[in-house]
Amino acid sequence: MSTLLCLSVLTTASHAQSAKRRLTDRDDLYGWEGIGRLDIGTEGFCTGTLIAQDLVLTAAHCALEKATGQPYAPGKVTFRAGLSDGKALADRKVVQIAVHPDYTNQPELSAASVRADVALMRLEQPIPYSVANPFALHSGRVDGNEVSIASYGRGRSEAITRERSCRILQRRQGLVTFNCDITFGSSGSALLARHGPRWQILSVVSAVGTDGRQKVGFGMELSGIVAELKADLRRDAPQPKAAIRRLQVGSGKSSSGAKFISSDGS
Repeated sequence: MSTLLCLSVLTTASHAQSAKRRLTDRDDLYGWEGIGRLDIGTEGFCTGTLIAQDLVLTAAHCALEKATGQPYAPGKVTFRAGLSDGKALADRKVVQIAVHPDYTNQPELSAASVRADVALMRLEQPIPYSVANPFALHSGRVDGNEVSIASYGRGRSEAITRERSCRILQRRQGLVTFNCDITFGSSGSALLARHGPRWQILSVVSAVGTDGRQKVGFGMELSGIVAELKADLRRDAPQPKAAIRRLQVGSGKSSSGAKFISSDGS
């Protein structure tokens, strides 16, 4: 099997210029606003992709405390949509996290851990469509095996860097391998396949390695996983508190002359 290296959370921000195309102004960002940097307290960052107004798709290893293996506490992670040179189109705190149940936060990386390296994060408030358009999930074949990737990473942490065209090398046993130029901090970014005029999410970047000849990126097939994580978020969502109102003594009288209490205070 190919040698794998977990990309992990980037812990050292770098401001070096990258040879890749940086999406910096509003015209560049058009259609890519749903890509954002996930800032994890002061520990580092990953990349995430908006798939609904309040849901961000990323890698499981970007969602768990290393020491405990538990999801980050509400408010520790911030999704910064379209972040460019210090300014984001929208900043939202993450308040709930669902991680693939088969993922284990272990230092040893394997094909099984890559297949399960998926997490879904719920934001404190939805991001309006007028600010960022969420990405849809891709299904079926990819014409010509052409894919694209847009992410933050080492040496390109302050703006989205997009690689317009790279290729799928193999799709086998729930794994997707590709030759896109990924680096630390690219963890959790979406591998994108074209569907008509739009790019859709095919996989999530989990790890980088080698096949003996070249650097290779690793992701997973997403079929069914995202729907399961959405169900987990719904099941574990905090229940709203019941609205309770003190009943007031009514000012009217019943036909028998007795006072009555009305549920609306009338």
